[in-house]
Amino acid sequence: MRKILCLSTSNYDPIPTRKQNVMNRMTDAQVLYVDPPVTLIAPLKDPNTRNRLHAYLEGGAQRRDHLKVYASPPVLPFYNKLRTLNRHNQKKLAAYLKGLLKENDFGTDFYLWCYSPSTADLIAPLAGMLGMDPESLWQRTIYDCVDRHSAYPGMIDPQVVDSMEADLARKAGTVFTTAQGLFDRLSVLNPNTHLIPNGVDYELFSAVAGWAPQTERPLTFGFVGMLQDCIDYDCIRAVSRAFPEGKVVLVGKALPGVDLSWIADYPNVECLGLVPQNQLPGIMLSFHACLNVFARNELSKDVSPLKFYEYLATGKPVVSTPVPLQVKEYADCIYLADDTEEFVHKCREAAGEAPEDPKREERMRRAKSCSWEERLRTMRSILGWIEG
Repeated sequence: MRKILCLSTSNYDPIPTRKQNVMNRMTDAQVLYVDPPVTLIAPLKDPNTRNRLHAYLEGGAQRRDHLKVYASPPVLPFYNKLRTLNRHNQKKLAAYLKGLLKENDFGTDFYLWCYSPSTADLIAPLAGMLGMDPESLWQRTIYDCVDRHSAYPGMIDPQVVDSMEADLARKAGTVFTTAQGLFDRLSVLNPNTHLIPNGVDYELFSAVAGWAPQTERPLTFGFVGMLQDCIDYDCIRAVSRAFPEGKVVLVGKALPGVDLSWIADYPNVECLGLVPQNQLPGIMLSFHACLNVFARNELSKDVSPLKFYEYLATGKPVVSTPVPLQVKEYADCIYLADDTEEFVHKCREAAGEAPEDPKREERMRRAKSCSWEERLRTMRSILGWIEG
């Protein structure tokens, strides 16, 4: 059986992202899913990170027949500012991973599937501890790039992050990217770079297709996703003001530091917080239109929002800002707006879309072609993992 050591940038629980969707479907492999580390000072800023430290102390847990989840050991902070600190952290992680690999009888015949630029400094120490040729491990390394990591706010030095990513992309056996901008940047470093955007659990979200919101319900516009700095909150506020008898529903967790105090002045904006994925289709059933509202910045232009594909799968009208750039590929079946005023206009137009409008069927057709099953089929083909 194929073996995969997955070093994720997203905790396995509670929000399923690309990492979980890919690894959950690698059912013909044995997968060790390693949650990202927390820094030693993280609990001072966010008490919730203490749970991740406890998870590390408790050890791994079986989540599926083929997959185990482990927490990383805590690390020194500022590793995205000083590479010497990252090298120290990665050596510590390598020692921990050596134990996991031995515990699970992985030997040296495994693939390293990673998501963080910091992994560039892991390969050499891990290979040394395992008695492997570093080049052999590099060839079995898959870098799945899902974001412009150096564009994130916080305690980072963009040049340091970009430097680590360049080293990782240049030496990895295979590089996947989720957006055209990421592909353009990394393909010059590694010819074996491929563009594979995010996908959708089509079966789950298409289950509500054809079900219109009840006529007695107020006009409802919905956003699903993390509430972070790259969201265009001006558009959300504008929709709230334009439809005072309607509702704007926000479904998702607010990231630390995001100011949502303005919601108190908008009584028709409702925050539902984090909702389990299997409950999302039922909530989206009430939406007259789904909102994809990213602001124009370096981070958002190269994201591949899972919510966008989930919207498409429901068949619901989708109103979107022109970012991320890949949404323009769907201009024939969604409602694109270049500014806040036009966004409100498009919301009104989308909410009035007739059930028999051909755009609905086209959205679902496009979403089906973006299912996670299709994405994995492409990945497996590239990796040569298609069995004869």
